[in-house]
Amino acid sequence: MNDRKTFYLSPMEAKTFYLLCFIWTALALLLVPIQLFIAAPYGRHVKSTWGPLINNRLGWMIMEIVSPLAMLGWMWSGAPAASGMLYFLMSLWGLHYLNRSIIFPLRLHTAGKRIPISIVLSAAFFNSVNGFLNGYWWGHFAPPYPPEWVTDPRFMIGAALFVIGAYINHRADALLIALRKPGDSGYYIPQGWLFRYISCPNHFGEILEWCGFALMAWNLPALSFAIWTAANLIPRALAHHRWYRSHFDDYPSERKAVIPGIL
Repeated sequence: MNDRKTFYLSPMEAKTFYLLCFIWTALALLLVPIQLFIAAPYGRHVKSTWGPLINNRLGWMIMEIVSPLAMLGWMWSGAPAASGMLYFLMSLWGLHYLNRSIIFPLRLHTAGKRIPISIVLSAAFFNSVNGFLNGYWWGHFAPPYPPEWVTDPRFMIGAALFVIGAYINHRADALLIALRKPGDSGYYIPQGWLFRYISCPNHFGEILEWCGFALMAWNLPALSFAIWTAANLIPRALAHHRWYRSHFDDYPSERKAVIPGIL
């Protein structure tokens, strides 16, 4: 994809890296049919049959913090082509995972809720691979972004999608958290805003975020991450939608699951 080399990176290693990206992306697509029928057993879908359980907040922190640590570690294992754009993109990654790994779990009203260790470990593995692919790309392959990249339509559209997606994700999370009082662990029908149209605007927002990031970064690992995000969250949103409809007789029939008016 470019001619950047470090002193220890061979053409064969580069081909191997690209092959890993393609295999990892293909795996995301292959797992979609399974995830459409088997919802990962945490949150409202939790099951004790998936092994030992740990505190929900702790589980979230462990599985999410892996991503920025892996990304930064693998990036600095090489010789990143430092530029303002690189640091800007890394800051967006870091801010997202600062929220997901620390701020979001601490805001949750999930007293007494548990999550299977198997889910925590599988999510940590997923995050470590995505962190590796993106960090290794920036540390070992990526050329510097040219100064004019900031005015490129791909960057501008991607930045707009990222900001909109982050806002949707954050506000949807806040509205869902506010449905419960401290100590409450029940589930309620969210109302208003984008919840008028879809059951999971939080998932919709996160998909927009990483699609925008892939456009801004414009590389194969970032695209792979966006595909994985959609492949994970669309089936998850469909499972939530089915759960709402099966547990609430008065659940709005006109709502879709994750994409307004479509899905």
